[in-house]
Amino acid sequence: MEKVYTRSAPDAIGPYSQAMKVNGLVFTSGQIAIDPATGEVEATTIEAQTEQVCKNLKSVLEASGSSLDKAVKTVCFLADMGDFAAFNAVYGTYFTSKPARSCVAVKSLPKNVLVEVEVIAEV
Repeated sequence: MEKVYTRSAPDAIGPYSQAMKVNGLVFTSGQIAIDPATGEVEATTIEAQTEQVCKNLKSVLEASGSSLDKAVKTVCFLADMGDFAAFNAVYGTYFTSKPARSCVAVKSLPKNVLVEVEVIAEV
């Protein structure tokens, strides 16, 4: 196994890695809308937060030698399923290869963000 780290995505806010590579796959930790430049959540809308999450995931995947186009599976967490259509509109511009996906509503997310996404991709 190999840990993945990039300064182009936020540092982990707990005892975990941004991603792990094993057997030709990369497993990202869930990314939230933290701006890596400031270390803070600055976006307030679901669209802006989804945009930041996707940028963070892109950076982590690229640091692992992968890309959004090589995503096989995503798991998406929304604080409000009412945001599903707006989330999809942004998500779809990044994940154009249409990987398998689960999307669930949860009671709350770290730092009270509106969305979190994790990815499994080929390296």
